[in-house]
Amino acid sequence: MIINRTPLRISFFGGGTDYPSWHTKHGGSVLNTSIDKYCYISCRVLPPFFEHKLRIVYSKTELCSHFEEIQHPAVRETLRFLGLTRGLEIHYDGDLPARSGMGSSSSFTVGLLHVLYALQGIMPSKRQLALESIHIEQNMIKETVGSQDQVSAAYGGLNQINFHTNGEIDVQPVTLSRARMEELDSHLMLFYTGIKRTASNVAKNYVEDICRKKKVLKKMQKMVEEGIEVLNSNFPIYRFGELLHETWMLKRSLGEDVSNGYVDALYERARKAGAIGGKITGAGGGGFLLLFVPPSKQSWIREELSDKIHVPFRFESVGSQIVFYEPDQVDYSELEKDRAKRVISSFKELEAIKKLRKVHTETVAKEKL
Repeated sequence: MIINRTPLRISFFGGGTDYPSWHTKHGGSVLNTSIDKYCYISCRVLPPFFEHKLRIVYSKTELCSHFEEIQHPAVRETLRFLGLTRGLEIHYDGDLPARSGMGSSSSFTVGLLHVLYALQGIMPSKRQLALESIHIEQNMIKETVGSQDQVSAAYGGLNQINFHTNGEIDVQPVTLSRARMEELDSHLMLFYTGIKRTASNVAKNYVEDICRKKKVLKKMQKMVEEGIEVLNSNFPIYRFGELLHETWMLKRSLGEDVSNGYVDALYERARKAGAIGGKITGAGGGGFLLLFVPPSKQSWIREELSDKIHVPFRFESVGSQIVFYEPDQVDYSELEKDRAKRVISSFKELEAIKKLRKVHTETVAKEKL
């Protein structure tokens, strides 16, 4: 049994400039951080005593004989990418709900890739995990996703991530004093709106013509440097919250699905109760609302948004980890061959039964005539 733990993330500035359709032409930059909310993936070699060869457990349970039958796209394509054909059992558990703007789908892909490498006795680098996860999601699954989530999940920490026109990605950790980091952390609150949405569907509405929004994206990208400047200076920390408000106003203009009347009303309630700024995490449309609130006013915010789930969190700095490693000691290779023969034999038997039924049906039809 091998267990992986991969963090989720919150993005502050520059979201949207990490999509290939933008950064391959103009370059991109984001400021984000991983947090102490995780997705957990456990994996083990499935003993060949079952009729199924693959058991995948998430919100559904899939029992399959071949990876091509798997419905979960990330599992199917990651197995294809690695060329794994052995029997496997894979379980997923998450601290936060999927489709909520916290980068959970990319954290899942990074974590799955990590645990499957560990199963083979391979220790991939953080860079390898990030780049291969991006390839799986963007080129194999063909999701409309950016590239920041995979990097954040693999590396962990508070980072400025730069995307270059030639496809290169560099990760620059933002180094702050413990006091400044704690000051930033203490001003952030996270609330679940209750709205689930698929990020790629929201993003499609503005990514397809993203280069037409050049003015807005350039402003949003510039805020990455402005945010880092605030953190690395003696500026009052509330300026960071004001920048969050500015970037949310800009992001809302990217597409009609980025926000909605419900989200706008929720955000205004928070602002009136004392929030300086904030934004919907991820592509928008729902999920989690990140707020920047002075500690003295946070009780007012919790009271005003008492109908929403408040999720306390802290920053984390480790990234994707193997937290339990106990590889199987039994060699099932010969039994795997026997299972493959049984599958083939069962298939042939099923085909023979189908032919007999067909002949019987045709015979009955002729007798009736």
